[in-house]
Amino acid sequence: MISVRSLKKNYGSLTAVDGLDLEISSGEFFAFLGPNAAGKTTTIKMLTGLLKPTGGEVFIGGFDMLREPNKAKELLAYVPDFPFLYDKLSAAEFMQFVGDIFRLDRRVVVQRTDELFEKFHLEEYRHELSENLSHGTRQRLVIASALLHDPKVFIIDEPMVGLDPMHARIVKQELRERARAGMTLFLSTHQLSVAEEVADRVGIIHHGKLIALGTVAELRSQAQETGALEKVFLSLIDQEEAHREKIAGLSP
Repeated sequence: MISVRSLKKNYGSLTAVDGLDLEISSGEFFAFLGPNAAGKTTTIKMLTGLLKPTGGEVFIGGFDMLREPNKAKELLAYVPDFPFLYDKLSAAEFMQFVGDIFRLDRRVVVQRTDELFEKFHLEEYRHELSENLSHGTRQRLVIASALLHDPKVFIIDEPMVGLDPMHARIVKQELRERARAGMTLFLSTHQLSVAEEVADRVGIIHHGKLIALGTVAELRSQAQETGALEKVFLSLIDQEEAHREKIAGLSP
């Protein structure tokens, strides 16, 4: 459902993403991890069509993001790490606004809004202006709005930020159910325990390159580590840094 081929992004002399290849199938829950400035956000912006790559290709549901952006984006939902809301719209008005963007029938919008508000405990905030909502409530509203058009691919960056344990559990449960129903999830997070809990596969990017890819068990084998994903992640990053230092030392 997501196909990335030789994806590259340069900012002057800086290579933020360097020849990324990735295939993510329908119904897969994929976690994308990496240290700060590793290339995660740049990759996500290219996947969603917000940033034009220097080289390579991105396909969403078989549609080329550069050549057929509208068709690709119709299949897509994206929640960034700092989501935007219109402060003077109520929660219900914001849902209708999103529904209008995707040309959904108003009856469908009302029905799905009711269902999503119930799932995410948003009903009591239906007529509340967005500017009056807490950070966690705004986060749940943004996630609900992203699911309104029933996307085939959901790209979400730090979904649990601001959520209390109860609502974090609700969001994780809903996303897992969506994945089981066939939606492709692309999750970027620094909360490694969340990735370990929900992901079918994990990819780790560092200095713009994909240095590890597989199930948590496969990453443990690659790192020659046992225990939590956090320990495995840090070991793989350390190994990559040691490799880079060795290569730099051999350079003339």
